[in-house]
Amino acid sequence: MANTNLDEPLKLFQQWYCEATEKEVDVPSAMSVATVDAQGHPSSRMVLLKEYDTKGFVFYTNLESRKADEIAANPQVSLLFHWKSLKRQVRIEGTASLVEDATADAYFASRDRGSQIGAWASRQSHRMKDKHDLKKQVALHAVKFGVARISRPTFWSGYRVAPDYFEFWDDGNFRLHERIIYDRTAKGWQTYQLFP
Repeated sequence: MANTNLDEPLKLFQQWYCEATEKEVDVPSAMSVATVDAQGHPSSRMVLLKEYDTKGFVFYTNLESRKADEIAANPQVSLLFHWKSLKRQVRIEGTASLVEDATADAYFASRDRGSQIGAWASRQSHRMKDKHDLKKQVALHAVKFGVARISRPTFWSGYRVAPDYFEFWDDGNFRLHERIIYDRTAKGWQTYQLFP
């Protein structure tokens, strides 16, 4: 087992992600976020990766959603990218924390107006009375904001997942897949391979 530079797994991720951006027919930024609630019950859902760097992987959500409640109870999460056309996947485990307000404000301002209104209108993960409930809320908020600038709701922000573990999985013939692990230690990333 070897210790590697702190940014080495990020460089490999960037290489794979760039290739996925060029060749993946579906949304290459789609990733599964798995969380557990206070009782240890797991749940997962697809979100979109919005940025990544040496500090972590960022996605945005409603802070009153189920995922936000579960992150509040246990900030340990798992991310999964699956690029079917490349026959590759990347698993990332780490700790989620809220992004800085300025970061969330800047991203929210970059969204199209319909998405901004949608963020205000949707009570994500809460029950609707009927299928018209969301449309009614969208219409109400569209009237409320008119042509004015729409500020970020206090209940909407982003999470940055600081990675402690990467698994790069690459398809192999006869199911002899390559599995490269990067495990964070006090001295850097320890890297090794796993049997498929």
